[in-house]
Amino acid sequence: MGVTPARRYVDRVPVDPAVIDALRAAVEASPSNVEVRAHLASLLVDAAQFPEAWEHARIVLAAQPDHLGALAAAAAAGPHVGEPDQAASYRRLHDALGPRPAPPDDLEPLRMSGAMPSTADELLEQWEHADAITEPEIGSLNRPTITLRDVGGLDEVKERLELSFLAPMRHPELRMQFGKSMRGGLVLWGPPGCGKTYLARAVAGELGASFYEVGLADVLEMWIGSSERNLRAVFDVARANTPCVLFFDEVDALGHKRTQLRGGGGAMRNVVNQFLTELDGASSNNEGVFVLAATNHPWDIDPALLRPGRFDRKLLVLPPDAKARAAILATHLRGRPIQSVDLPKIAAKTEGYSGADLALVCEQATESALTASVRSGGMRPISQADLKAAVASVKPSTGAWFETARNFARYNNDDGDYDDLLPYLDRKRRP
Repeated sequence: MGVTPARRYVDRVPVDPAVIDALRAAVEASPSNVEVRAHLASLLVDAAQFPEAWEHARIVLAAQPDHLGALAAAAAAGPHVGEPDQAASYRRLHDALGPRPAPPDDLEPLRMSGAMPSTADELLEQWEHADAITEPEIGSLNRPTITLRDVGGLDEVKERLELSFLAPMRHPELRMQFGKSMRGGLVLWGPPGCGKTYLARAVAGELGASFYEVGLADVLEMWIGSSERNLRAVFDVARANTPCVLFFDEVDALGHKRTQLRGGGGAMRNVVNQFLTELDGASSNNEGVFVLAATNHPWDIDPALLRPGRFDRKLLVLPPDAKARAAILATHLRGRPIQSVDLPKIAAKTEGYSGADLALVCEQATESALTASVRSGGMRPISQADLKAAVASVKPSTGAWFETARNFARYNNDDGDYDDLLPYLDRKRRP
């Protein structure tokens, strides 16, 4: 997604504020997603919001110093925030890392010899043996090697996935006898960092299908019509690689409620409309394409996307239970030196922790053991005390999400959309 700095200095075009707002929300929900943050920085430059663009670009470059898109945004924003020297450095680094531009005089011999085509027929004749143009890749397409057996714990979630989604696909003859339609998609929803993407990848592995993962930054672009064209291309790729699990991350940003889009949000409304068209398969056959999506904010999804035949099934993915937490801890400690570690005991102290929180616990425990080893001059394994100290310093990141979700579950649940969440909230309130 690298963007050359040169593009930033000429003919800046208006950017739909709704696109920027959607990207801001995505960055807030997933701060470590460098691609989304870099895309936001680029659009902020185009919108002349240079201080914010500078901050986002610098955050990306702190994590990934050679990110071309962030280098381009920083190079463009720097002079406007009093950092011309730093911006020049970013520009030189971008130019050194980026692709070499074609020599500007490639066509000069043709002009001088009179060989430049003057008619459409001459042009087509010259291009007859030229290589075909290849479309840029959008998203990530692969064939997973994991299945639900590789997902630790979450037995209730896996059982519901099996009964409502996987079993009908595995038994098409029974599905036909019962008149069960497999049109529509499945939305995995819940707090961030709890394994929704991992579950979606495991579903693809269960089906022996390709897994096509598409993020917000892969689809949204500033140019009018580009986002809709990207969505259409994504579905075309999925249809060409059936059986395929097409997975949309942060679907609330792509399919945001049109009534909430600021200033009418014309561009984003068109994106939602294109999404509806592709899900309906109005112009193409979606047979063999199984559409899954993940969201941390189901209350922001346009209701039209949740109607029958679209994303009409929802599955709540909560923070991992004790069994799953122990499995996650074991996974992140695999291959590291440990001694006298009781993971079930550690897991019991991490109620409400997301998978990402548990990964951070393991990283902090590892840092403690590594520091002790450096000071002693010999290897000191990760101990129970290291893990206990890490748990004490890492707080669950799901608290803010549950505060927001509780309001919707208690006061905006007329359609029963949040019934699955209520029992968990009740258990959390008990001493």
